[in-house]
This record gives sequence, structure tokens and C-alpha cells, in this order.
Amino acid sequence: MQDVIIYKVLRQSEWAQLQQDGHFNGSVHDQRDGFIHMSTADQLQGTLNKHYTQGDVVILAAIKLAHISDNVKWEVSRGGAEFPHIYGTLPLSAVAQHWLLSPDANGRYAVADLITE
Repeated sequence: MQDVIIYKVLRQSEWAQLQQDGHFNGSVHDQRDGFIHMSTADQLQGTLNKHYTQGDVVILAAIKLAHISDNVKWEVSRGGAEFPHIYGTLPLSAVAQHWLLSPDANGRYAVADLITE
């Protein structure tokens, strides 16, 4: 589990808040659902295609699972797949890497060259 990476897509204002506060309490949708929605590498493109279609520039944060594993539950969600959900806050110290993602002309984000399993 030490090298496992999971991903969080953040709006620019959410990324700024994470950097300012040193932790992230979740988006409006996360707070509504009671946990911070995360994705594995295999789930990430589907998450972007389903939930980030407004054509905004977003931040993709790679999160070290080992840093937050005590607060993560794997729960069945879209398509019957188990998704990682953080029950608690996401600390800035768990971010291994991040990228600025801009949508293409069709409003889609390409992440295949960035992410690893």
C-alpha cells in the first residue's frame, strides 16, 4: 500500500484552499455525501467524463494512499466498482504530485499519460 496512488480532481479554488489551509474538507458534493470522493487510476477518466464537463481548468492531485489509509473506505459506487472515499480531511502532505488539466476542444480531459497504477 505504500506506493499506491489514488486521485482527487479539484477545482482551482479548492486547490488554493488546500494549499492555504494545509488540508481539504471536501467539495460541496463531498460534504453533501459525507466523504471525499477519490478515484483510482482506472476510474479517473470516467470520473472526469461524468463530473467535469463544464470545460474548466482543474487540478489533478495524486494522493499517497499510505498517508491517509486510516481514513479511507473502499465502497461500491458507479458501475459496481469500489471507489476510495476519505472519511475525514485530505492533508496537503499526502499529495505526491499534481497537474493542471485543461480540457480539449470537446471539453474532455486526457490523463492517460500522467497517471500510473
